[in-house]
Amino acid sequence: MKIGFIGFGNMAQALARGLVHGGAVEADAIGACARDRAKLQRNTEPFGFRAFDTSAEVAAFADVVVIAVKPYQVESVVAPIREALKSKIVVSVAAGLTFDDYERMLAPGTAHLSTCPNTPVAVCEGIVVFERRHSLSDGQLKAIEELFSHVGLVLTVDTPLLGLSGTICGCSPAFVAMFIEALADAALKYGIPRADAYRMVSQMIVGTGKLQLETGQHPGAMKDAVCSPGGTTIVGVGELEQRGFRGSVIAAIDAIQAKVNKK
Repeated sequence: MKIGFIGFGNMAQALARGLVHGGAVEADAIGACARDRAKLQRNTEPFGFRAFDTSAEVAAFADVVVIAVKPYQVESVVAPIREALKSKIVVSVAAGLTFDDYERMLAPGTAHLSTCPNTPVAVCEGIVVFERRHSLSDGQLKAIEELFSHVGLVLTVDTPLLGLSGTICGCSPAFVAMFIEALADAALKYGIPRADAYRMVSQMIVGTGKLQLETGQHPGAMKDAVCSPGGTTIVGVGELEQRGFRGSVIAAIDAIQAKVNKK
């Protein structure tokens, strides 16, 4: 299976690297085009990906065409290759565009699916959220699920929840990175070298997430398991609660959704 990216920004690059790293495809089975040819070369050559000059070349090369440009650019990008895409599987990673948008932009009968991935797909620990409504055949859907399962967890949601899922999965890595940085700064303050602090904190987050996924334990119970009566952890929990830790996280999502809903 050959994968072609129209647009090759951070998300597309993360997906491409993850697909190779996860053993889904070989590097030469991935191709891309982008407006900035020099930048495209810099982002493809080191990994063995193919660089194309036009979206038509990508469509001719690929079995699966990933639309990875900004949402406002999609219609103008798709229009010139509308007929070529009829024989392809079209996967969108453009935020905010759903089944109905692509039904309008693509030729009738085109197989298409809207998704929301996040950047940890680059190391095969990401999330790819599928819109439940799509026009793929059962066989095509199974093939795409198998393809993306190499880069992380695949979840399917109803259309009204796709954008919110993108917010939770796509924006939150920035918040987690801030948390990593803050904990590492605290570790540094008390004498742990920064490089060690980053490794400690990052592994703690990976391990905690894996523990929840594998056990299905409620996060509150996981928190309680670390807190002992009169102990140190509960003191820290109390301080975070007093400073509005949970409320700040929820408020961040509220702010993002408010901006999304204005568009």
